[in-house]
Amino acid sequence: MSEIHELTGLELATAVRKREVSPSEVADHALERAERLDPSIGAFVTLTPDLAREQAAEAEILLRESRSGDELPPFLGVPCPVKDLAMVAGVPFRSGSAALGDFVAPADDGVVTLLRQAGTLMLGKTNTPEFGLPPYTEPDIAPPARTPWDTTRSAGGSSGGSAAAVAAGIAPIAHGSDGGGSIRIPASACGLVGLKPTRGRVSPGPYRPEGAGLASNGVLTRDVRDTAALLDVLSHQWPGDLFALAPPRTTFLDACEREPGQLRVGLLTTPVIVDDAPVDDACLAAVVRTARLLEDLGHLVEPAPVPFTAERWDSFEAIWSVLALSAPVPPEHEHLLLPLTRWLREKGRSVSGIDYASALGLIQTTTRETAATWAAYDVILSPTLAQLPAPVGSQRDDADPAADFAAQMAFTPWTSVWNLTGWPAVSVPLETAEADGVTLPVGVMLGGRHGTEETLLSLAAQLEAARPWRDRRPSTW
Repeated sequence: MSEIHELTGLELATAVRKREVSPSEVADHALERAERLDPSIGAFVTLTPDLAREQAAEAEILLRESRSGDELPPFLGVPCPVKDLAMVAGVPFRSGSAALGDFVAPADDGVVTLLRQAGTLMLGKTNTPEFGLPPYTEPDIAPPARTPWDTTRSAGGSSGGSAAAVAAGIAPIAHGSDGGGSIRIPASACGLVGLKPTRGRVSPGPYRPEGAGLASNGVLTRDVRDTAALLDVLSHQWPGDLFALAPPRTTFLDACEREPGQLRVGLLTTPVIVDDAPVDDACLAAVVRTARLLEDLGHLVEPAPVPFTAERWDSFEAIWSVLALSAPVPPEHEHLLLPLTRWLREKGRSVSGIDYASALGLIQTTTRETAATWAAYDVILSPTLAQLPAPVGSQRDDADPAADFAAQMAFTPWTSVWNLTGWPAVSVPLETAEADGVTLPVGVMLGGRHGTEETLLSLAAQLEAARPWRDRRPSTW
């Protein structure tokens, strides 16, 4: 058998079911790597070795009592840390902020319940920026999250800690969430697969409301099949869910085994939310090479128009600032917030009720117009990011939060389109680029129509087979 950390989540689950390795051995291996590697990458804010070993012991009882491997949870004995924007019962919950103090979660969030039921081992809580707001992970309560490919550069955000843990081979899978690109951004920066599901595919329930519906829970993985299998785990409906989607024809994992058929792909290289956002040549070259690969695979590729004017994105900004304001910060702790968070919350206070309602309405109108503009395409192909992974500290600007926010927009001029519409999108690590003598990952993004995760996963699996990335590993591996 390969080394434990070289296996994907599904491969490791198979090894556990076949008794080739025990859950306790897996837990010890992952925890040793976490303790050794984390000081250089900043993946974790809290390690939970006792909880991971307790879950491993429970997994071994299930193995002993099982008559058939088919009875066992799909990811039994597989490490899966949880981003610190989700609650894990009995574990500190700080959301990247000093303002929450020493709060300990009283219960598991729904996605954590599902990950537990799937048999995963909770290694710890992963690093995230304050309330998950920016696309870099540099909170004051923890060291920055760094991409293992070049530890002078950011792992992205806001699921930066999760991405760093997976890219460094600490865990094969990790929980993340995406409100404006927060799974896909670190997936690109760390050379991983990152899928933002369709709005309603992964419920925020049973404790959290849907709100404006911009954000979704998901995962960071090293291959497409793990992403698909975990979407099967997480696409669970809780009573009272506001959004609901029909389940896949069979499973999302099965979609990876099916050919996607000939698809019409729209190639989008013009930034959407910032008219003049500079785009690195390496990011453009990666998406152009991917377009040629798609043509070689029999798909039809043609240029796609920008779906709406950059000014339309102002509705996202209004809602984003209100979301920042809605974070449960005790008034006496407001001074502990970072300048960016305070600036966003102040903007949120200036949004009136009618402003907020108008912003929601404009998002819905924009979604209809985008659907009409892209009606001819099954998939939209674009760069994930406009730039290579950013040097740590280069984006955070405490002295000028407005400039910080503007730089975030220029760095991510495509990702939030899919949060506005609520449609699915996945970043895949098809390409690399050389910068300062270091090889860096470059993600490309595939976006689909409402509810078309099966199409995206089938296409992503086809691309992975045609241009495999499994053997590409950072030097920290």
